[in-house]
Amino acid sequence: MRFGFFLKEALRALSRNAAPSLAAMLTILLTALVLGVFIPIVQATTGTANEVRNRIVVDVFVKDGEDPRSLRTMLEQIPNVERVQFISKEQALARERKRNPEAYELLGRNPLPDSFRITPQDPDGVSQIVADIERRRHPAVDEVRNREDDTEKILQATGLVKALTAGIAALLVLASVALIANTIRLSIFARRREIEVMRLVGATNWFIRWPFVFEGVIVGFLGGLLAVLLLWMAKETFVDPLEDRFALLAAPDTISFPLLVIVLLFSCVAVSAIGSGVTLRRFLRV
Repeated sequence: MRFGFFLKEALRALSRNAAPSLAAMLTILLTALVLGVFIPIVQATTGTANEVRNRIVVDVFVKDGEDPRSLRTMLEQIPNVERVQFISKEQALARERKRNPEAYELLGRNPLPDSFRITPQDPDGVSQIVADIERRRHPAVDEVRNREDDTEKILQATGLVKALTAGIAALLVLASVALIANTIRLSIFARRREIEVMRLVGATNWFIRWPFVFEGVIVGFLGGLLAVLLLWMAKETFVDPLEDRFALLAAPDTISFPLLVIVLLFSCVAVSAIGSGVTLRRFLRV
């Protein structure tokens, strides 16, 4: 493959068809900007939702006078249990006094029982943990609480957040591909006679296609590069100074900026090059 020839043809085509090429570049620029903002937001939102889900626990209260050691062994054997934490009545009383000191000043004794706090591996399976505990009927179990109302609200809210972000991301990707493909199709359509002449003189399909692929690579890289520069300016000007004030901006699970740059540049170049090559099929049919 004559790399220099195809690159020269691609640059010549860009200069001769400046308007469609500029339109394609602007489309890629806008798409990359939206993706560059949307990807960290989706990751931060999903990370926050997962943190909320991790707060789902099951509390198992121990009967007075019963030995909690055998109960702990039983709880650790239940499927989907990640951690079992023992909370003594003294620890529970100290915690409640911190929350509401006046309510416990007049008490002559500690009314709170020993308890175990169970953290599930999968929050969606918390109901099954409660069912397993009740089915085994351990004599030391006094009461089981899984905060059913709060748990259901958390699961519904986090599930809705994940579904919405996934749906928006899918729609955004499809819209981006469609916009870029249509813009490149307009560019190719404006040069359809040139393509027909090349076919008539015996040029192979790939010989005709490579300059357009190179053109797509150049347009995609330039559009992605401009988007990265704008995102970097926004990051240095707005995001970094506000990072300490807004937890969402400082979310540790979001993509790093260098990796985001690589993802955006690769995506812009790949989509533009593939769109250029694939769109030519209708003009290369014999």
